[in-house]
Amino acid sequence: MSDPQLPNSLTNPQLGRLQVDHLQILQQRYEQAMAAHGYDALLISSGAAPLRYGDDQAWHFQGYGPFLHWTGLVGREHCWLLVRPGQRPVLWLYQPVDFWHATLTLADEPWHGSVDMRTVDQQLPADLPGSGRQAVIGDPAVIAAVAGDHNPQALLPALEETRVHKTPYEIACLTQASRVALQGHNAARDVFLAGGSEFDISLAYQQATGQREADAPYHSIIGLNAHAGTLHYQYYDTVAPARHRSLLIDAGVRYRGYGSDITRTTAGPGEGRFAALIHGLDHLQQRLCGMVAPGVSYPDLHHRAHLGLAALLGAAGLVRGLDEDAMVAQGITRAFFPHGVGHFLGVQVHDVAGKPAPPPADAPFLRLTRTLEPGMVVTIEPGLYFIPSLLEPLLTGPLAKHLNAGLIRELQGCGGIRIEDNVVVTAAGGRNLTREAGG
Repeated sequence: MSDPQLPNSLTNPQLGRLQVDHLQILQQRYEQAMAAHGYDALLISSGAAPLRYGDDQAWHFQGYGPFLHWTGLVGREHCWLLVRPGQRPVLWLYQPVDFWHATLTLADEPWHGSVDMRTVDQQLPADLPGSGRQAVIGDPAVIAAVAGDHNPQALLPALEETRVHKTPYEIACLTQASRVALQGHNAARDVFLAGGSEFDISLAYQQATGQREADAPYHSIIGLNAHAGTLHYQYYDTVAPARHRSLLIDAGVRYRGYGSDITRTTAGPGEGRFAALIHGLDHLQQRLCGMVAPGVSYPDLHHRAHLGLAALLGAAGLVRGLDEDAMVAQGITRAFFPHGVGHFLGVQVHDVAGKPAPPPADAPFLRLTRTLEPGMVVTIEPGLYFIPSLLEPLLTGPLAKHLNAGLIRELQGCGGIRIEDNVVVTAAGGRNLTREAGG
């Protein structure tokens, strides 16, 4: 059987060269982090899927972030990577003789020449050299029997920092992940407009991207009608609703370990009011993407999203008699837009090191509190939702006179809107990978 990574194998020589450069950059970054914390060696576990409690079946496995950052080998259990200053990394690939499961093969790629690659049939690292003071990072259950300092709390943040500024190779992978995901989004929209169910839409997305649901970077959110108002809606109805009012699909693709994260909302036939709101939110979202640049405070960008949403709520007649600042200050926009405007993106969908400082009190779910710098990759995803549990307190409280209750209740059946792109911070501003790909 071929490796699950084979469809992602390198066919572009330039991408191969970029990955070799990527490993050289990682070597430098890791050496600096290790020296700063007094380590002579660092052993990274790929991890392994635990068994379900009371069962002999394991959870689906996708790999530990730092291991993917180095290798991009998703789904490789019981593998190890040893990093030491001034030496080529050593990669142990676990490849047992097993007649129950297929044996993975690895396509020959340029980056293999940058590591000392060894194939082993045991789950612990073989022939581990004496390496002085050694740190070992990974799932505590997997690394328990390996000598060294396990997941040292002073070192881990420094290693997470190595993932903040993406290399050209990483940006190329994220670009490809966006391109393929958009093929799925287009197919999903077409099936929705043809009257399909949430399950039908999920199948169409997988068919168009060539990636099964379990291998995607996250469980696709596919909500029709009121389901679109559940932010992380996780079920797929197999029966289509009698009336298709709206589709919200939040879905990505994993390419060589890197995941895209894209959301689109489509209005059903005859939903002119809702379609106008989608158009307005899309305009706001593009303005926010245009604000991405070095030196921009991400919490400030989040605040600007709320001001823009307030303007949209006023223009649509959903809120009356208050200006934008008052809507934000009194919490009205938070009832329509309860989550953060975005997050870091990389080998994890919500990539690490985004919150060196806590989020503002009025934005508790904001996942990124940093000032933007070149090389960062972020999502920009404002939303406008009609969530009964958040809106009912407003509709029955002292601010009710400012809300158009009839219009809000009419639109609750559409659930909500989210529009999300993936944006690279460049030296000159921002580069929208999603719109570049035609999304």
